[in-house]
Amino acid sequence: MLRSLFILSVIVLFSACKQIDKLTQFEMNFEQSIVVPSAVSLNLPFDIITPDITSNSTATYELNNTNKDLIESVMLRQLNLELTGPNSSDLSFLNSVEIYLNAEGLSELRIAWKENISDDVGNFLALETTENDLQAYISKDKFDLRVQSVTDKLITSDHSIDIKSVFFVDAKILGI
Repeated sequence: MLRSLFILSVIVLFSACKQIDKLTQFEMNFEQSIVVPSAVSLNLPFDIITPDITSNSTATYELNNTNKDLIESVMLRQLNLELTGPNSSDLSFLNSVEIYLNAEGLSELRIAWKENISDDVGNFLALETTENDLQAYISKDKFDLRVQSVTDKLITSDHSIDIKSVFFVDAKILGI
């Protein structure tokens, strides 16, 4: 009986800790737009660097009752590309794409990619993402993205693409 009570207590305590842990986990969403110019070369890599993205991480951490010093990890859950124009096109002009993350004082890091993009991709493309902890980058005041891509079709007009990312943040419970 005492053993059963002990096992039940451990289960309840473990469950309670899981619930508390969820209180210190949240998502941060970022969106950035880029334009792929019509003059890009076929089958040759080209780069597009986004303007600085203000992370607002300090404010987001505060809204979630934590701060930069208590963040355990920041993981990229998803990074998607969505064509916003022209309406008559799709993302099939892309052969491959890689997204790199840059922040002051840190080395550039590849965070998302897609190879051999099919011709029936449509206007939306979900990229494969890194499993690296990105806390050091996202906790900076600002960061930027470098998009490296190769096209396999000629495009005759500029193409606008939204880059939408979701980061999962895990902070320490009560600072421990």
